[in-house]
Amino acid sequence: MPAQGKFQKKETPRAREERILQLFRSLDTQHKGYVDRDALQEGFHRLNHPLEHADGITREVIALVDQNGDGIIQFEEFKIFVEKTEQHLWALFNTIDKDKNGRLDKGEVAAALATSGLSVPSAKLKQFFDSMDRDHDGAISFEDWRDFLLFIPLDNVSIRAAYRYFFDSLPLTSEGDVVLSDDTLGGIGYFVSGGVAGAVSRTSTAPFDRLKVYLIAQTNQAVTDTAKKAAVGAITAEVKGGGIVRGGSPLLDAIKTIWRHGGIKNFFVGNGLNVLKIFPESAMKFGSFEASKRALAKLEGTSVNEMSGISSFLAGGIGGAVSQFAVYPVDTLKFRVQCEAEFSELRGNALLLKTAKNMWQNGGLLCYYRGLALGIGGIFPFAALDLGTFEAMKRAYVKATSKQQGIAESDVKLGSVIVLTMGAISGSVGASVVYPINVLRTRLQAQGTASHPQTYTGMMDVLTKTIKLEGYRGLFRGLVPNLAKVAPSVSISYLVYENCKSVMGLE
Repeated sequence: MPAQGKFQKKETPRAREERILQLFRSLDTQHKGYVDRDALQEGFHRLNHPLEHADGITREVIALVDQNGDGIIQFEEFKIFVEKTEQHLWALFNTIDKDKNGRLDKGEVAAALATSGLSVPSAKLKQFFDSMDRDHDGAISFEDWRDFLLFIPLDNVSIRAAYRYFFDSLPLTSEGDVVLSDDTLGGIGYFVSGGVAGAVSRTSTAPFDRLKVYLIAQTNQAVTDTAKKAAVGAITAEVKGGGIVRGGSPLLDAIKTIWRHGGIKNFFVGNGLNVLKIFPESAMKFGSFEASKRALAKLEGTSVNEMSGISSFLAGGIGGAVSQFAVYPVDTLKFRVQCEAEFSELRGNALLLKTAKNMWQNGGLLCYYRGLALGIGGIFPFAALDLGTFEAMKRAYVKATSKQQGIAESDVKLGSVIVLTMGAISGSVGASVVYPINVLRTRLQAQGTASHPQTYTGMMDVLTKTIKLEGYRGLFRGLVPNLAKVAPSVSISYLVYENCKSVMGLE
């Protein structure tokens, strides 16, 4: 224990041990001589501790204090834990106490949070500060500080970690007022952060998406038919026995064709629908991912930062599947509008409304969900690989940097270049693995349009016909422009998302 400081000079070793013993007895509500989960929860309630309503936290506290792994806390284990934790809390308190008056004011707490990299809204700062200021005198004594943070189940408590844990886990303040935790406030924050990230990244990469859809929709049959009808004058071709011989590369031909039918604006056809789709989709993806992480962490009996890699990948898949199902009708409509754009005189809302009407007449609501099984089958592994890989790289970088610099993991800041690099890698890995599924899903959605007249009876039919007409290479048609879109898109998305979370005080 430290020998200096106002708090330590006031309390003798004997008095400290007696205080720790009294605290232990307060938690040993059943007078068994040890503390288990039920006793700990009841003890928190009797002490009016901030953790009294955090039902899922007791398991983590037991695991942190329990030295021999028997599932209960003996007094000697408790004493070692308290002394070690108080030593760390005392050092942290003194670091934040800039004027060295033995009390923390709201400005000092705000400055410490800002130094840790968190931009905290005033309302949430007040909730956090007031929960520690138990006597409501406008300042936090070390006793307030110690009692509030003593049982936060983290190996190395920092002001950033304490703040995050408070809003992740504590549904009520010390006075019983409802606190909008990050399950609520954070849910809204993650929604907004994810939505903004998706809209910004999708708009910036819209031309690549346009090229990808165009190339996927172009089967040999489609090109032959359109060549016969002279609907696409940009593609010079010689029709031979149901096939086609082109001049130039397919990618360059696609760029020329799209440009000739509308200039730069034609590369953004469907982008309004893209933004309309991507905002809720990205919001639900990230929001569901964060919610799934917390749910799976609770099932594992650990914190989000310590959950297994498998759970991180599973949470990513769940987030992707939820978002895909919710916006799938808009996605289908977008693809069909893009496929009709080159062969219709209509533009803008007129083309959109006509396409939507034709879809309804040709199959009702089910027409909007064509290829849904493939869509879910494709997005689950993609989102799992994308979000899971990013989370794994982020966690590995944080742990390595924390160890190298000798700081708490919660104090490690991710630079923009690091986030962009991680996003590009994770997005490219996910997109490449599931791309064949994406090709088949897109063709099911676009079937029967002027750009893709071929029709299918289902998943096996589109797979068989694609391989028969184009070989296995047909399953990867449009991969290059797709990766050119995915790498910057995902990078930008993660960068905007991480920065939005930081501004909102989320993690």
